[in-house]
Amino acid sequence: MTLIKSISGIRGTIGGNVGENLTPIDAVKFASAYGTWLKTQRTKDNYRVVVGRDARISGAMIQNLVMNTLVGLGIDVIDLDLSTTPTVEIAVPMEHADGGIILTASHNPKQWNALKLLNAKGEFLDAAEGAKILEIAESNDMQFADVDSLGEITKNDAYIDIHIDEVLELEYVDKKAIAAANFKVVVDGVNSTGGIAIPLLLERLGVEAVKLYCDPTGEFPHNPEPLKEHLTDLSAEVIKHHADFGIVVDPDVDRLAFMDENGEMFGEEYTLVACADLVLSRNPGNTVSNMSSTRALRDVTEKHGGTYEASAVGEVNVVTLMKKNNAVIGGEGNGGIIYPASHYGRDALVGVALFLTLLAEKKISVSELKKTYTSYFMSKKKIALTPQINVDAILMEMAAKYKDENLNTVDGVKIDFAENWVHLRKSNTEPIIRIYTEAKSQQIADDLANKIIDEIKAIAKI
Repeated sequence: MTLIKSISGIRGTIGGNVGENLTPIDAVKFASAYGTWLKTQRTKDNYRVVVGRDARISGAMIQNLVMNTLVGLGIDVIDLDLSTTPTVEIAVPMEHADGGIILTASHNPKQWNALKLLNAKGEFLDAAEGAKILEIAESNDMQFADVDSLGEITKNDAYIDIHIDEVLELEYVDKKAIAAANFKVVVDGVNSTGGIAIPLLLERLGVEAVKLYCDPTGEFPHNPEPLKEHLTDLSAEVIKHHADFGIVVDPDVDRLAFMDENGEMFGEEYTLVACADLVLSRNPGNTVSNMSSTRALRDVTEKHGGTYEASAVGEVNVVTLMKKNNAVIGGEGNGGIIYPASHYGRDALVGVALFLTLLAEKKISVSELKKTYTSYFMSKKKIALTPQINVDAILMEMAAKYKDENLNTVDGVKIDFAENWVHLRKSNTEPIIRIYTEAKSQQIADDLANKIIDEIKAIAKI
């Protein structure tokens, strides 16, 4: 069982020992540290924080602990209850709040939960801000409010609808074209809040939605990471219902993947590629994704006359480079779409609307759309870490081994070969080392990943 403290938030498994897992005491401790940090950002009479959660089983417990801790600090809370990560992100500036907290462990299994922390713009905290919160948590330097200065909780369950309204008003979302296409789509909401938000969005767009696992019980029917091996039920339902395609999101709805009309994965890496294709066709410009994402985004960006650049892994790093490069769209190859015309956060609702517009305008199937992009294949593997393994030393040795190749050590080690690449990095959210490869065939990508894994195991003597 694990408690991980990083720039991605405070993430851990429910139950167990204090300081080793995400126990109620740990939830209170880090919520207190966040609220204390928030008060140092500006001096004012009243502070407000937006709080929402995905549908995982521990969500209500953790949310109540977090909200009442903020109340104890004299901070008012806007309670969105069941929500999505991007919904909370857009609610923060709409509410003129000082920050936001999303209770979700994203793609992790049901025993996990997390506090994902936002600033007043509704964007994730950077590394320095996250480090300050961890410092406050360890120091226990927190001042709580007296009885006459406690905060208040105000519930607002309208924000998923408000979020959908915002998506429908985006300039490049063509509602008429989508409605005229008469799409039928199967939606796998993994029994979390995507099962609420995505069907509502589709209904507003005139799309027939066949619901699969859309009851927000938090009992995930399969591993919630939206990968091919977890989506056999979605594949069967797409074929059974003669649907145009399938949609799957992760529990907090910031990752998005599609399945074509034949029940085959469109590829989560190509979610961003397709959405970028639409946006860049209307507004040529620059794009950004992280170093573990497909080269296909570079290809489609250059086709439209823009410039592509890769950032370190992590949404906050992607956003920072997007702002620097004035990117018109960006994101991550895990199916995360960041569209600044909406907000600087990964948003599956935005991705669905842009993808539907692209399909409606091209008047082709999802499998035909995939053929219009450069065909790359990725292998995503991982090695479990133990306390005995010095990951940094392993990465340094791998960098030395491949020093004559095109090497990037901004985030782990990325080795760019002429026809393929490999990226090795320590995860921010799980106790593992990730090995991502990409090549012109699946066999080559898998073989490269296995070769690198064997080299790492030889170095680590495991």
